[in-house]
Amino acid sequence: MPSLGVLALGDSITNGGGELQWGVALQSWALWTARALGLPYSPFATDGATARDVVGVQLPALGWRSARPEAHYELACVYIGANDVRALDWAADAFERDLDATHGALAARAQRRLAVTIPLDLGRPRAGPEIEEANAAIERVAARHGVLVLDLRGMRGRRVLMADHVHPTAFGQLAIAERALDVLAADGMEVLERPWELVRYETTRVGRLRGDATYAYRSAKQSIRAAGDHLGARLRQPRRRPFGTPGLSERARRPRRG
Repeated sequence: MPSLGVLALGDSITNGGGELQWGVALQSWALWTARALGLPYSPFATDGATARDVVGVQLPALGWRSARPEAHYELACVYIGANDVRALDWAADAFERDLDATHGALAARAQRRLAVTIPLDLGRPRAGPEIEEANAAIERVAARHGVLVLDLRGMRGRRVLMADHVHPTAFGQLAIAERALDVLAADGMEVLERPWELVRYETTRVGRLRGDATYAYRSAKQSIRAAGDHLGARLRQPRRRPFGTPGLSERARRPRRG
């Protein structure tokens, strides 16, 4: 059976793309991981994806968007959940079911599987307790299916995350890849070279000051915009009547007293 190296599923964090950082291109952490392992790379992650999209779109695409639909992979990387926990209709049980279906399907397609937890300092405004609900589900499903886990709960800071506090910078993608390789090496995979060894950059004092100012401006702008979007979405949600409270049509039909 042919092998296609590293398979990547997930959202825009894994799909990659964005600004240069000190001249270093922003590439997916999964791509850096594949390069460090010396393996081919098969990306199926898409921007804005949720766990439901991984099950309903990305996994089926292995059959119709691949020249070798029967291929096996040395490693499958799954980083999903950032869009799920920030949604107003977050449902932990549905998220876990989709994860379970994902890793159940990948068990027959990949020798090793790697799942990634979500940083606690995610988004502005922060996603809240939903993040740990998702992380607990990720770890439970991983334990059931024998999946390796890369823990990114503590990932934070302007060097590794963009001003939206969601998407990794170029250095952030490299940092995730380095951590992923530590997990994989501990499980017996051979790391041929480290991602940081593949890049060259040089910083300057003026550039750092300019970068700090730009980041502060973008971070403030993003926080204000995100807070407004979140409030607007909440206000647009239909309000539910307490159980047993009659609706307007019911009250209109009732006879008036007196």
